[in-house]
Amino acid sequence: MNASANKKLMQDIFAAAASPDPAARDRGLFTESLADDAKWIVTGQYSWSRTFSGKQAILNDLHGYVRTRLVDRTRTVAHRFIADGDVVVVEAKGDNVTPEGVRYDNDYCLVFRLEEGKIKEIREYCDSVLTEKALGSFPQAAAKAAS
Repeated sequence: MNASANKKLMQDIFAAAASPDPAARDRGLFTESLADDAKWIVTGQYSWSRTFSGKQAILNDLHGYVRTRLVDRTRTVAHRFIADGDVVVVEAKGDNVTPEGVRYDNDYCLVFRLEEGKIKEIREYCDSVLTEKALGSFPQAAAKAAS
C-alpha cells in the first residue's frame, strides 16, 4: 500500500474511534488491521512505558486494562494525519472519564508503521504525568506479561 492508502486506513480507524455513539466505536477495523506480530511501544520512563508485543497483548493487556479504567469505552479524536510511505503519524486527543469522575483527555502523537495494509508497530507519545494522575500506575501483573 502507498502513503495515501495507509493514511486513509488510519483515518477510517480513527473516524470509528471518535464517534460519540458507543455502538459506532467498534474496534473491528483496528483489530482487523493489526498484524498478529504487531508491537505497541509506550514511550517514556514511567510505569506505563513498555512494549506490548503481539496483537493479543495489545488488545488484552494494554487496551483491556485501559477499558477497566474508563467509563463506557474509550474515545479518541484525531485532528491531524501525516503520511510518508509506510508511516502514518496521527495527532489525537482523548475524550474520556474514569469511574472516579476524573477527566482523562490526553494528547497523543501516535506513529504507525504499516506493512501491506497491516499495522506492524505503534509508538505512543503522550502526557505521562496525566496518564498516571488519571489512570494510576500500570499494574505489575500486566506489566510482567507485556514486557
